[in-house]
Amino acid sequence: MEPLWKLAFLLEPAPVTLILTAVAVTFGSAFRALNYGKEMERNRDMSEASITLDSSQALMIPVMSSCSLLLMFYLFSSVSQLLTAFTAVASASSLFFCLFPYVTYLKVQFGLVDPFVSRCCSKPFTRCQGILVLVCTGIVVAWLVSGHWVLNNMLGISICIAFVSHVRLPNIKICALLLVCLFVYDIFWVFFSERLFGENVMVSVATQQASNPVHTVANSLSLPGLQLIAKKLELPVKIVFPRNLLGGMIPGANATDFMMLGLGDMAIPAMLIALVLCFDHQKSRDPAGILDISSSKGHKYIWYALPGYAIGLVAALAAGILTHSPQPALLYLVPSTLGPVIYLSWLRKEFTELWEGTKQNLNEKSRLPEV
Repeated sequence: MEPLWKLAFLLEPAPVTLILTAVAVTFGSAFRALNYGKEMERNRDMSEASITLDSSQALMIPVMSSCSLLLMFYLFSSVSQLLTAFTAVASASSLFFCLFPYVTYLKVQFGLVDPFVSRCCSKPFTRCQGILVLVCTGIVVAWLVSGHWVLNNMLGISICIAFVSHVRLPNIKICALLLVCLFVYDIFWVFFSERLFGENVMVSVATQQASNPVHTVANSLSLPGLQLIAKKLELPVKIVFPRNLLGGMIPGANATDFMMLGLGDMAIPAMLIALVLCFDHQKSRDPAGILDISSSKGHKYIWYALPGYAIGLVAALAAGILTHSPQPALLYLVPSTLGPVIYLSWLRKEFTELWEGTKQNLNEKSRLPEV
């Protein structure tokens, strides 16, 4: 156990940046999920409908995650190039999903003409969409060539936002089931996997770098500038920050080390925050509760879940510093986010409504006229 004064290193640039980024991404993912649901209902585009998890799917997520973790543990070197190529495609599509609303906003604000250029998969494809595809592809190519951690974070954040927007939780019952299962999953693979597999499986997979297929192709063709292409890549399944960011340094760490946080440690709590954000949105539009003080800004569930996420993340980092060992972030994030929401809903006598889900979902509610 390290002395408590070392907790002061949480104020170093790298931990502070990691915490602020994770909180912003978690809230941004939930907010984008809310807006995406309203967009799909407004456009009546059922082909883009989100997946709403049921109990069996929630139970399968930790099982499939464990299988994937083991496959990566034993076969990562064999499939790393294929995994990199698949991740590049997923990153480009996720980045397009995240940037497209801003392109649409700018197009409307400046009155830009955006003619259709073709139809792709029975859908119209406009000039702005084509330009955005090229931009997203360019960013992914830049990441493949340079392997820079800033580009890695940008792509990882876009994947997190896209996932939370497309995979929904219907109520707190399914949410609690998923979070508790992933709570056990994270603890097992971080604390107990070494006893069974001889090595910490979670840490081993999280810290492995993938072979860069671009470097392999350039090397086989003897292309010039090979030394400028990254041979190994950090896959955008986590956000990373150099420990010596802005000159800060945690004792015992090398200058080349990175602080990291898995996308799941942002995406899974973000699904809970998206659920309560949707619930808050419904309550704020409920004509029966317009004059109710409980619907005021200070009493919304989001303002309890989001600080709870920040507290849990700080606790996880503090535990890592004090024990000088990797920590399962969900061990701290699940109680700190789910606990306040359940406790507050119990006090406000809304637990049953949150537990079973509202009778009217967000899409149905959006059909009502604004009051």
